[in-house]
Amino acid sequence: MKTLKLITAGIFLLVCSLTQAQVSVNVSIGNPPPWGPAGYTEVEYYYIPDIESYYDVRNEQFIYYQGGTWVRASSLPRQYRDYDLYDGYKVVLNDYHGSTPYVHFSDHKVKYHKGYRNGVQITNGVKKNKHGRGNK
Repeated sequence: MKTLKLITAGIFLLVCSLTQAQVSVNVSIGNPPPWGPAGYTEVEYYYIPDIESYYDVRNEQFIYYQGGTWVRASSLPRQYRDYDLYDGYKVVLNDYHGSTPYVHFSDHKVKYHKGYRNGVQITNGVKKNKHGRGNK
């Protein structure tokens, strides 16, 4: 009887050790803005070469250099109020996962200069006209 219990316990432990748990993790970084490039749902930052600024998707904030420091704000500064985010090119930064993407600004500024384009960029949403309807 004792041998049967040992064999049963041994088989149980063997089966438990061979069983693999499968874990699925779905990370939601944030909701990309409608003017963001389509096809990138798990991006943290965009670099916007034309205005040398960043956009933090998770916190829905622009990051730009002003007055000798990097500033985070929900909107662009006054000098860029007429900048068209739908038509401007956005570089998706897949290789950075911290909280200060501007530590690489000198590299980004050279690699993605003002006017930089890498093909046609489709946005997540449709740009609305002055009447609040999507343009065709």
